[in-house]
Amino acid sequence: MSEMWAVVKKSPEYGADLVKVPVPKPGSGEILAKVKATSICGTDVHIYEWNEWAQSRIKLPRIMGHEFAGEVLEVGKDVNELKVGDYISAETHVVCGKCYQCRIGMFHVCQNTKILGVDTDGAFAEYIVIPARNAWKNPADLPPEIASIQEPLGNAVDTVLAEGFEGVEGKNVAIIGDGPIGLLSVGVSNACGASKIYSIGHHDFRLNIAKKLGADVTINSKFEDAVKYVLDDTSGRGVDVVLEISGSSSGLQDAFKMVTHGGRISILGVYSKAVPLDITNGIVFKAIRVYGVTGRRIWNTWYIVSRLLSSGRLNVKPIITHKLKLSEFKNGMEAMEKRICGKVVLYP
Repeated sequence: MSEMWAVVKKSPEYGADLVKVPVPKPGSGEILAKVKATSICGTDVHIYEWNEWAQSRIKLPRIMGHEFAGEVLEVGKDVNELKVGDYISAETHVVCGKCYQCRIGMFHVCQNTKILGVDTDGAFAEYIVIPARNAWKNPADLPPEIASIQEPLGNAVDTVLAEGFEGVEGKNVAIIGDGPIGLLSVGVSNACGASKIYSIGHHDFRLNIAKKLGADVTINSKFEDAVKYVLDDTSGRGVDVVLEISGSSSGLQDAFKMVTHGGRISILGVYSKAVPLDITNGIVFKAIRVYGVTGRRIWNTWYIVSRLLSSGRLNVKPIITHKLKLSEFKNGMEAMEKRICGKVVLYP
């Protein structure tokens, strides 16, 4: 076992290649895992397309991918908490443990974060090396495809539960953005007791998945005024909670228009440029609370994700629409680019 197949971003241009590369060796504090399933994230699409963010961040060549489930094959020196055969997933943010944020327990905003598949070689491969401290032990009965999407599910959980379970239970929730994390947020909101869920997006294929995950209302904002619909449907009050996950300027502006006075907005969307906002009327006079969400709280969010899945209250199966061989990764990327998928899972 000296070589493996991996999806490698080799050139500063569109695309990636499936090539043979050396199997990595775990160093001190690291483990080698055999990848059982890995899923495509929007970040992977950005790298594949080689957009401005990727050009500024990625050092080539780079094995892509960061969401995965696998089996520990080898443990490095000074690894005591894991053993060969353990079934794991991974927290993809590798933190320093030394900065101010890490020292006060806010690892999710570590000043020196490195990301698997972005700053280090990733999981679109037969094998991967990760720090042992980043491994999460999975229940034996958790299917690999579901185990591989716990990382983005954690994003959804933190966005929905920015104010805890009481911040969504019995509340009307509008979710702007029908990408995979937006869809997962529908499922999490439903599992956590939201009263009425509005899923707002641009793609009927994905809005149909939102219905399966618990959305009461789906709005294709290409053809319908989402703000007007929500305000009309709530007798002009607006919704208690808005989750902005689209990353679009218009989506963020709509969030402030449709949230009720005294309500809450959680923002996971990432915007390509500055977004003009009416702070006075949109935030101050409405007395709303705004939360920025990044990553997952390490390890608090993982425990919540695990409990939601094991309880049976959260069914994420509808979001997994494509199961492909690693060699078919280009088909998965195309489905992501055309927005004709939920989560795409690859099997090495």
